[in-house]
Amino acid sequence: MQTKTDSQFEHAMKACEEVFVKKMSDYGTAWRIMRPTSVTDQIMIKAKRIRSLEQKHVSKVGEGIRPEFIGIVNYAAMALIQLEKGFADTPEMNHDEALALYRAKISAAKSLMDNKNHDYDEAWRSMRISSLTDLILMKIHRTKEIEDHDGETLVSEGVDANYMDMINYSLFAIIKLDFPE
Repeated sequence: MQTKTDSQFEHAMKACEEVFVKKMSDYGTAWRIMRPTSVTDQIMIKAKRIRSLEQKHVSKVGEGIRPEFIGIVNYAAMALIQLEKGFADTPEMNHDEALALYRAKISAAKSLMDNKNHDYDEAWRSMRISSLTDLILMKIHRTKEIEDHDGETLVSEGVDANYMDMINYSLFAIIKLDFPE
């Protein structure tokens, strides 16, 4: 039986995948040339823009925060792919392969969310979107620290776990935007 959270997550994941596919149609897989550290910086730009819009309540370029959360989901999935495959000197990747890898990363994030949601009793539903933004920014800073230490940690999870959390926090935000309670 599909729960409300499952159906809302699938709605949000589908919205992100649609953008991923359309951008791949427009740009190909140009993102394959980016090193994971550069992808982290792209995610940081998106998260900082969300925070700026949350504080200013005005967008001068006409796009709201929802597209930025979608961008974080998609860039974090790209970063996970880059960690697995390595960056490329030539950006072209077969689009079917790219989409299959994207879906695998999003599916893994969903599995992680299912496990955490069980343990935390959907605590995210009581959170403000701005708190999710702050958590994403914190995860970005953690990721940058780990990257600056060549991926070495003493007791912490690696960058991949931080990217997975960024995906899930962004999906939570999209759900909260699309299904206000």
